[in-house]
Amino acid sequence: MKRIAAIAVPLALLFLATRAAAAADDGFVPMFDGKTLDGWHVLPGGNWEIKDGVVVGTSPRTEGRHGLLMTDKVFKDFTVRLKFKAVKGNSGLYFRVEEVKSGVGAHGFQAEIADRGGIGGLYETGGRAWVVQPKPEQIKEYFKPGEWNEMTVTAKGRDVTVTVNGVTTAELKNDPGRTEGHVALQLHGGQDMHVEFKDVEIREY
Repeated sequence: MKRIAAIAVPLALLFLATRAAAAADDGFVPMFDGKTLDGWHVLPGGNWEIKDGVVVGTSPRTEGRHGLLMTDKVFKDFTVRLKFKAVKGNSGLYFRVEEVKSGVGAHGFQAEIADRGGIGGLYETGGRAWVVQPKPEQIKEYFKPGEWNEMTVTAKGRDVTVTVNGVTTAELKNDPGRTEGHVALQLHGGQDMHVEFKDVEIREY
């Protein structure tokens, strides 16, 4: 019995170590260092800061501009995954966007994030507006108001897929939109805003 136990413990430790190595080797890398906004730049409108490893964005209703936190780098084919908490107002995960000198700050796709309505849909700012808009009854099935929710956006070539809490909420095949650009987090202008993000990671292809 003692010999079996002596063998079982190292095997259990080996199993755990193997799982940890596999998780670390899935190709995803953090987009924030947990302490600073290095690698990102702020477009005027709203306030962005990191608190205890969480990216927090806020802005008052009196701010008419969309406050964006945008990557310095341009990305092409990738999967971004993150956790978000929409405390108040309308936000979004922008991707493949170009920076523009206007109140909206960027043109291109956003995966919708909000305290209600449209969550997980695809909206093209400066273009087609709503491309995929989930219905309220669909959103109730996957969105957890006031809690942490997990979102992934995969963009490969002209195919785009969005999931929220493991449910596919938008899917495009051979889309005519942009195929590269920045990633950004949004604070919608003209609203009282409070949104939080954590575990923001990307895997490039």
